[in-house]
Amino acid sequence: MKLGSVQEVKVPAQVVLGRTDLSLGEISQLTVGSIVQLTALAGEPVDFVVSGEVVARGEVVVIDENFGIRLTAILDTGR
Repeated sequence: MKLGSVQEVKVPAQVVLGRTDLSLGEISQLTVGSIVQLTALAGEPVDFVVSGEVVARGEVVVIDENFGIRLTAILDTGR
């Protein structure tokens, strides 16, 4: 396989703003407008996750009316 064709493979990527633990009872009580408090503090870096592995950290930015992420650190994944 040529490197060029590998570069076209799509993989799942997500930005994780924070985490929390909720009981099933708490989840069942969520409604539109509910606020879920996360463990992360405002202004903390967010995790950039590719295929389930954190590969970078960054900060949330707004571009026009869309959210984005400015990478501030690329992590050594040991591969």
